[in-house]
Amino acid sequence: MPRTPRWIALAATAATAGALLASVQAPAAAAPAERPVPAPTEESLADEPWVIAHRGASAYRPEHTLSSYRLAYKMGADVVEPDLVPTKDGHLVARHENELSGTTDVADRPEFADRRTTKTIDGRSVTGWFSEDFTLKEIKTLRAVERVPDIRPDNTRFDGAFTIPTWEEVVAQWERKTKNPWYRDVKLIPELKHGAYFDSIGLDTEEALAASLEEHGLDGEDAPVIVQSFEPDSAREVDERVDTPVVQLIGSGQQELTTPEALDGIAEYADAIGPDMRWVLPIGEDGRAAEPTGLVADAHERDLLVTPYTLRSENGFLPEGYRTGDDPTAYGDYRGYYTAVLRTGVDGVFTDNPDHLRRVRDACLHAWA
Repeated sequence: MPRTPRWIALAATAATAGALLASVQAPAAAAPAERPVPAPTEESLADEPWVIAHRGASAYRPEHTLSSYRLAYKMGADVVEPDLVPTKDGHLVARHENELSGTTDVADRPEFADRRTTKTIDGRSVTGWFSEDFTLKEIKTLRAVERVPDIRPDNTRFDGAFTIPTWEEVVAQWERKTKNPWYRDVKLIPELKHGAYFDSIGLDTEEALAASLEEHGLDGEDAPVIVQSFEPDSAREVDERVDTPVVQLIGSGQQELTTPEALDGIAEYADAIGPDMRWVLPIGEDGRAAEPTGLVADAHERDLLVTPYTLRSENGFLPEGYRTGDDPTAYGDYRGYYTAVLRTGVDGVFTDNPDHLRRVRDACLHAWA
């Protein structure tokens, strides 16, 4: 389909939700010291770069649960991300991977012990329990657990409290939330996982998502839903089926998709790129942000928005130069790192800590006004 710069208009953020932040219960962080905010090195196409809640507010709740998404709304996210994988009977459920043992209690369920197997997913051997081997009814008996308990031990208190949501439940929650003026402009950005693999076993996730979007009236070019995939063929298929905006994700091993020539091709079917942060802002030998690459400017020349991933505030995830102390669970200088990322002119950023990114973004916009 022909592309237009419509995403520049779509890049308006949600209605201000700052008044809600005070009521959100999240781990306390020390207030960062005031410091000058350097000017951006590239202008964003968005008036206010999106705060994209990565798997929900996953720093504070087990990821991809309705509770994690609910908290993301309260923390002022502009966009909420569910990853989608299919069940045996063709339903889409919210999990980052089709292998379930990292984020559910399936390994502790004796009735499913015989489902453990080894598969080759995208060329990689994986052992565990897989969504495509379970019916939706069976998936619904599982409970979510924290994926990184060593880094986020506080989240383990929620282990077993939440079920695995379906895409339809995520949409229903979004529909309820966006009736509230605080949240009416919040968007969903589902990611389709392993499209080619699922096609090979007869589960067409692109078709399933497109049918759902059409059913809910969310298949237009101005729809508040954005579909993303790492696989170009999957992203192209979505673009052929529906008119919703499309994001071509670019992983750490997909540098070939960052060249100007590759971006020319991506602009034919996608409206944005979602690159690994290294392709936007490399980290120098001192562990601090180095000079930005030219990717943001190159993408903007082609009317492609840029939404890199993923910002996390704990020392265990921050680049070395932004860590404070030796405790991997403690917050480091996330403000310094988040500011360096926003200065590159990106149009949105994925984050596990939507409250932190919201505050840093608003401070940068105030300083740059």
